[in-house]
Formats: sequence, C-alpha cells, structure tokens
Amino acid sequence: MSLSKDDLIRHIRSELNIDTPLDGDTELFSTGMLDSVAMVGLIAFVEDKAGVRVQPGDVTLENFDTVDAILAYVQSLD
Repeated sequence: MSLSKDDLIRHIRSELNIDTPLDGDTELFSTGMLDSVAMVGLIAFVEDKAGVRVQPGDVTLENFDTVDAILAYVQSLD
C-alpha cells in the first residue's frame, strides 16, 4: 500500500471538510485547522492507506502537523 501527497490532501479536504487551500507545508493542527477528533480519523486513514501502525508516542506535531511531515513519518517506518 502507498500513501501520496494527493491522497492525504484529498482526504483532508473531503473527509474532514476543509476547504482552505492546502499544500505540503500547510500547518494543520498548530493553526487550529484540524483538532484532536480530526487527528483520530487522519491516523486511521494513514494506517489503512500506508499499511503502517502509528504508535501513540509518535502522534506529535513534528510528525503530523503538515502533509509533508506525515509523509516523512510514514517513510521513516519503512
């Protein structure tokens, strides 16, 4: 399974109802665009699409605040 930048942006826009322009370095959580409830759905999507298991200790702004950070985190699990 693989996870692309387009997959993530599409999921955030459609499933999390975000209509703000997004790119790889748009801050998702530190700006308040997404909240902790959205984080749960985002993690489930990442796990399913990338075929990885996100450890609770890895759920940080460093790993999940931007699309690019999420992709880098997923790649680090390979």
